Amino acid sequence: MLLFMKVLFTQFIAEMGDKTQLMLVAMTSKFKLKDILMGTGVAILVLNGLAVLAGGLISTVIPTWLIRLIAGAAFLFFAATTLKGDDDEEENVKDRKIKFAPLSVFCTFFVAELGDKTQLTAITFGANEGLSSAVVVWLACSLGLFAADVIGLLIGYLLKSKAPEGILNTVAFFIFSIFGIITLRQGFGLLLGAGSSMVLPLTVVVTVVFVVVCLVLYRKGKKKAA
Repeated sequence: MLLFMKVLFTQFIAEMGDKTQLMLVAMTSKFKLKDILMGTGVAILVLNGLAVLAGGLISTVIPTWLIRLIAGAAFLFFAATTLKGDDDEEENVKDRKIKFAPLSVFCTFFVAELGDKTQLTAITFGANEGLSSAVVVWLACSLGLFAADVIGLLIGYLLKSKAPEGILNTVAFFIFSIFGIITLRQGFGLLLGAGSSMVLPLTVVVTVVFVVVCLVLYRKGKKKAA
C-alpha cells in the first residue's frame, strides 16, 4: 500500500501543469467528456503498461525526434481545426464523431505523452521495483496520471460553461499552437543537432505556413458565418 501511494502521488505531482494536462483542457472545446475520458484512460493504461513492463524499450526503438515531430504536428492540427468550428457540420458528422472521437483523443494523448517525464517516471519505478511489483506500479502510475488529467478536464469544462462564447476555442487554439511549435522545434533539434543553424529557420518556416493556413481557415469560417 505504501508503494502504491508513493507511486500514485509522484505521478500525480509530475503531471500537474504538464503539457498533456493543458492539452486536455484545450480538447474540451472539441470533444465530449465521455470521449476524452475514454481515449485518455485507455492511452494512460497502455502507456504506463508499456513503460513498466518494457522499461525503456519504446524510447530506444522509436527515435525521440520522430516522437516530437509527430506530437508537434498533432498539436498544430488540433489548433487549426479549432478555427473551423463544428456548428455547420454537427448534424452531418454526429455519428462519425461518436465513433472516432475517443480514437482521436487516444492517438493524440498517446503521442504527446510518449517519452514525457511521467512515462519516464513509470519506467523508473518499474525498473526499481521489478516485475514482482509491476501490476501495483502500473495501476498507481495510471491512477495518479488520470487523476491529474481529470482536474484539467474539469477546468476545461468549467471554462466552457461559464466563459463567454468563443473564449475556450481561443484558449485551445493558443495552447495547441504554442505546444506544437515548441515540440516541433525540439524535434528538429534532436534530428539535426541542438547547435544546428537549420533548426530556427525550419521552425520559422513551419510557423509561417501554419499561420497562413490558420488565416485561410479563419476567413472561410467568417464567410460561412456571414
